[in-house]
Amino acid sequence: MKDDARPPRVLPALTVLLGVGAIAAAAVLDAQVPAAHRAETVLDPGWFAGLSGVALAVAGALLLRRAPRHPVAWVLAVTGVHWALDGLAAAWLAYATLHDPVLPGADLAFWVFQRLGATLLLSLPLILLLYPDGRLPRGRWWRAASIAGLAGAALLPAVLLVVPSGIAQADAGGAVPAPFARLDLDLTTLPLPDGVWLPLLAVARALVPLGLVVPFLVVVRRYRAAAGDPVRRARMRWLLWAAIVDVLVMLSSTVLPEAWTSVGLTAAVAVTGLALAIGVVRPQLVDIDRLLGGTLVYAALAVTVLVVDACVLGLASALLGERLAERDAAVVALLLVTAVYGPLRHRLWLAVRRLVLGRRDDAYGVVAGLAERLERSPTPEVQLVAVAQSVAEAFRSPYVAVEVDRAGGERIVAAHGVEPADTQVLPITWRGEPVGRLVLPRGGARAALSARDERLLADVVRQAAAAARASHLAGELQRSREQIVAAREEERRRLRRDLHDGLGPSLGGVALRIDTARNLAAKKPAEADRLLRQARDDVTAALADVRRLVHDLRPPALDDVGLLGAVRQQAERLRAPGLTITVDGGDALDALPAAVEVAAYRIASEALANVARHASASVCRVRLAVEGGDLIVEVADDGTGIPAGTASGVGLISLRERAAELGGDTRIECPDERGTVVRARLPLAAVEVARA
Repeated sequence: MKDDARPPRVLPALTVLLGVGAIAAAAVLDAQVPAAHRAETVLDPGWFAGLSGVALAVAGALLLRRAPRHPVAWVLAVTGVHWALDGLAAAWLAYATLHDPVLPGADLAFWVFQRLGATLLLSLPLILLLYPDGRLPRGRWWRAASIAGLAGAALLPAVLLVVPSGIAQADAGGAVPAPFARLDLDLTTLPLPDGVWLPLLAVARALVPLGLVVPFLVVVRRYRAAAGDPVRRARMRWLLWAAIVDVLVMLSSTVLPEAWTSVGLTAAVAVTGLALAIGVVRPQLVDIDRLLGGTLVYAALAVTVLVVDACVLGLASALLGERLAERDAAVVALLLVTAVYGPLRHRLWLAVRRLVLGRRDDAYGVVAGLAERLERSPTPEVQLVAVAQSVAEAFRSPYVAVEVDRAGGERIVAAHGVEPADTQVLPITWRGEPVGRLVLPRGGARAALSARDERLLADVVRQAAAAARASHLAGELQRSREQIVAAREEERRRLRRDLHDGLGPSLGGVALRIDTARNLAAKKPAEADRLLRQARDDVTAALADVRRLVHDLRPPALDDVGLLGAVRQQAERLRAPGLTITVDGGDALDALPAAVEVAAYRIASEALANVARHASASVCRVRLAVEGGDLIVEVADDGTGIPAGTASGVGLISLRERAAELGGDTRIECPDERGTVVRARLPLAAVEVARA
């Protein structure tokens, strides 16, 4: 809702101040009332009852600050202040009737507490009908049913305002306490026959639960209608979570001591008010799906264990009750349950958690089981399947997918289960670098992960990433060995073919021409001279072949002018009209390993060729530098860049492969979608060790 005309900012503070002031005054009065008099009045301490009102008042004040015209904010604020004042009225009633004569205001306090207090029943159907947008449900029939439900819920508070006290107390199953006999208990009584009041009260009390039927149906209708709207769905889930908490508190009050009832009521009201405020203002402040799922799971665990505890204790008491007195049987049963069943209770808790949540509590077992599966997995693909299965079993997840990236854009995916519509993606990192992703369901009770669960998941993923990386590197190493052997033999065969089929016959022909020229030199000098010129041309061609073979093995410019000079020569050859190329480097480039020099030269040449052919750049800068034991080759231009999603060509792949052969890497980036930066890192230490 848009709040153009905001009420005064003091209103939220005044709401909280009234609530806190009321229970503070009630606490002062309650402290002066003896326990005996309180027992006669059958009144609980007013300050404690008013705490629930303060909780609602605080929630209403928070909502008033952010949405001051929202009807739910006003319902919470008014209900909270009324509840706190109701507690103050109870405290003053107990304190005023302690004196003789009764202190002034006792009659009004009784009317506020006993009669007006019933109007608090209207807050629940009002909130259900107005949440979350502050409007009654749309549709003529729904609106009419909502108004009828509110009228039915309001009948009992209206009747209690005017019914005689004697009839009201008799209908409630008790008499007016003796200390109240001196009060005027019927400030607003209507003069109707006694035969009218009892049926009217019976009808009014029956309409209270019936008046909640329509609001609950409205909530269900709105919840189903919010399926396509994530924000509205989150708002309705906050209401659902508050309802679950309230139900759990009511259930716990049946098995816990009586003192817990008031404490649980206050806590439930505070949680409900806070949930409503968050649901209206910031429904996505917390992942409500995880909160709701976690609440349901742990509530189910607690209820299961408590039910088993009660059954065991009841069975032990029943078996021993035939032989011992009731009190002795209860004591012996409690001792037996503590000594015998107590040690098994923890195992029961773990068994129930494992059934509901999987093996996430047994971190060692999960990691050890994964390690055993990884040892039996022969390939990285099978290892990833083992990881997906282990995570699914450990967290009882219906779907787990593991994705690992490889060089060249290749991706390995292993999945377990059926993929749901809504998923969450967790990154997999190796030594600080992202290497893949873990995909899990987002919704559902088992999707809620505690901090301990997240640590276990991180340990499992880290071990899996290390295993997949090691297996991948082992495969790459074996493939590299095979490629080295194959490349060496292919190079030997090429050299042998070029020497045997090209250079060898050429040199043999030169020798024959020289011998023929010697034989003809005396008799036919002109013919001998022609043969010698042909021999000279053949030698020149042979020298060209030798230079070609040498250049294929290693660019001669590297030996002639060094790496920096060779790159500058290549830049001059590739310079195009309108393109300025600068090459910068340091003195540390003079003593580089041969393999690093060749790789750097090839990478810089390929990058410069791409700039000249495809970039449409005006400026290109090449930087060669030794940084931290690595040779950095960086080629940056201001051209058109590489569009997103463009597949890597042969040139870009060769850049990465040349760096990877030496244990380095190549990154190609397009900052701000303008220009391209090619940055290759070539380690020097690994090459030095290999050369040694």
